[in-house]
Amino acid sequence: MAKPAKNTICLWYDGDAQDAARFYAETFPDSAVSAVHRAPGDYPAGKQGDVLTVEFTVMGIPCLGLNGGPVFKHCEAFSFQVATADQEETDRYWNAIVGNGGQESACGWCKDKWGLSWQITPISLSEAVTDPDPAVAKRAFDAMMQMTKIDVATIEAARRG
Repeated sequence: MAKPAKNTICLWYDGDAQDAARFYAETFPDSAVSAVHRAPGDYPAGKQGDVLTVEFTVMGIPCLGLNGGPVFKHCEAFSFQVATADQEETDRYWNAIVGNGGQESACGWCKDKWGLSWQITPISLSEAVTDPDPAVAKRAFDAMMQMTKIDVATIEAARRG
């Protein structure tokens, strides 16, 4: 048996942790489902033999999906931020999340169909809004504030002025 990670993100699901983990593994590189554990007895959200937890990684980050039931929901206070190299990669992840029952939000944020928030953030955006020239950073920031999915060309144009 493999030694567990010292620190693991535990994500609460309403019975569909395995589906979510499988989607993440199919969508993102360096992601996989490593184990599925069934409940050894009945519990408030399920019965003995139901999938209780799912061990998986998302882009190298160890996670545990817990099928805890409907009591708690995901919210924007937690999100995965994915640094993308270009528009193609930005579009691929955004479209995978939104196109699989998710929803768009603002400034590069979206939610997957399980309610988990994602920030699909081109590296060029991060560089632009932290540019040492405050005028450049503000132009890029103002452009970003008008977007749902980030448009790299628009950010780069704002950066140039």
